[in-house]
Amino acid sequence: MSKQDRVSVNVKASCACGALTMAIVGPVGSMFMCACLHCQQASGTGHSTVALVSEQHLIVSGQAGSFSRPSASGATFTRHFCPYCGTPLYGQSSRAPSVRLVAAGFFAGDNAWFVPNQLIFARTHQGWDSIADHLPHHETYRPSPA
Repeated sequence: MSKQDRVSVNVKASCACGALTMAIVGPVGSMFMCACLHCQQASGTGHSTVALVSEQHLIVSGQAGSFSRPSASGATFTRHFCPYCGTPLYGQSSRAPSVRLVAAGFFAGDNAWFVPNQLIFARTHQGWDSIADHLPHHETYRPSPA
């Protein structure tokens, strides 16, 4: 997605229990789905839905919990969530510390702006989890542009 194609949003929502709110105010980078095993565990389904947002455009009110683990890239990946109801908020990689990987489902009912352009980690995608056929499927990460 080129810079001129990026959508700019102004959305705000609360977690399931209302203890936390999160807002995106500004441009959204890449939007994709990930079918890695960690995302399947975290989402409780066959993939996660991710919108990349600069930390400066993400506003979280309330105290989030977090869990860190090594990722397939060798980086440390930290997931942030509501410590009371468990609602997923966003992830953060040590390889890109100023980028937040926001769970698009957090904004349920106000996330028509989310239009994924690919599926990553298709090698572990579950056959029962329907993904649009027109989306590129990458076995692991999307190849870097040459």
